[in-house]
Amino acid sequence: MKTLRYGIVGGGFVSAFHLRALRQVRHVEVAGLFSRTRPEHLARRVRDEGLGEGVIYNSIREMIPHVDVVAIFAPNFARVAHVEELCDAVRSGVPLRGVICEKPLARNLAEARRMVELVESVGLPHVFFENQLHMNSVQAGLRQLRPVIEAMGPPVLTRSGEEHAGPHSGWFWDPVRQGGGVMSDMGCHCLAVGWYALTPPNKPVDFLEPVSISADLSLLKWGQPNWRQQLLKTHGVDYAKTPAEDFATGVTTFRNPETGQLVKSQFTVSWMFDKIGLRLGLDGIGPGYAFDMNTLRSPLEVFIGDAAASGAANTELALEKSQASRGLLTVQPNEPDVLGYTDENEDAVQAFLAGRRAMLDWNYGLKIVRLTMAAYLSSERRAVVDLTDQATNQFLETYVPKIQQGHGAEVLGEVR
Repeated sequence: MKTLRYGIVGGGFVSAFHLRALRQVRHVEVAGLFSRTRPEHLARRVRDEGLGEGVIYNSIREMIPHVDVVAIFAPNFARVAHVEELCDAVRSGVPLRGVICEKPLARNLAEARRMVELVESVGLPHVFFENQLHMNSVQAGLRQLRPVIEAMGPPVLTRSGEEHAGPHSGWFWDPVRQGGGVMSDMGCHCLAVGWYALTPPNKPVDFLEPVSISADLSLLKWGQPNWRQQLLKTHGVDYAKTPAEDFATGVTTFRNPETGQLVKSQFTVSWMFDKIGLRLGLDGIGPGYAFDMNTLRSPLEVFIGDAAASGAANTELALEKSQASRGLLTVQPNEPDVLGYTDENEDAVQAFLAGRRAMLDWNYGLKIVRLTMAAYLSSERRAVVDLTDQATNQFLETYVPKIQQGHGAEVLGEVR
């Protein structure tokens, strides 16, 4: 089988994490890299780990003739411009087999529609990366329950959560460049996986129809003076001027179009989890059954005492967003696999090589952006947002949350 050549756009944390996943994926190599800052460290890793040549290019247009697929792992604020450049190259006759975009597809619905319109205007196959739907624990749980679901009916309630202590990069803390706070960053994951876990077997990922959403967004930790100063010093972001939410919770209601039954998905996300590291959770309840997943359960634990702590290196060797290098540490031996990154890359590679659709495309990513925007709108209005209302849906098309505009104090309260 032919090898697919990836061209990666973006030189930050998520690109490095995908490289860890690609070590386990067949028929793919990393042929090109482009980033606003020259990604020498990624290029070395690509070559050292035998993932490909990892040639650094000065632009996306320069890279495209040397790759088969472009994977956009760049910051949210740069994505529309990257896709415009990519599509201009395809229009001029440069061949490309497809494009991948890491979540979220865009900062708001207008940008998301622009992204989809661009790739479809040149007939370019597109894959959306939402890793949590590909997690083995999610897939295995639903597969194990399938006979029960078919006999008793699909789940009626899911509860999803994602928490860690905060992003790696300054732009990710900036609500204008990122698109908001933790709701934009991690709420999109929970909206997607909760929706998916409610979906009956053999139905499309968007089979259930969103009916309404209610959300509450708050700034609880990172608006406090000492933490705000730390954020300003470390990342150059001032939450006294442009605050974003560090906590979000809510409920989305869906309707089964065949039976009319209403089901619900609850979500909670935060940037305040000063504990072991990144925690993902998903549980669900159906008629006579239930399931529960927590990524902090691991077959491996390591203890590092104070006397040995000086020998500890990178805290994230154990777990993404780990907050300590000593004490009792939960270690995931293969974190990219646990979190679904390996399987989403495998799905994309096989889809492009076989000329078929992948599990998720950008139209699905657009629908997740729509739900995310509705969550921001619900919090701003302090009311349930009716997703069946035509006027509301029209408003969402051009809606930009106040937090994303840099006016978060209007909805989160003044930071003192």
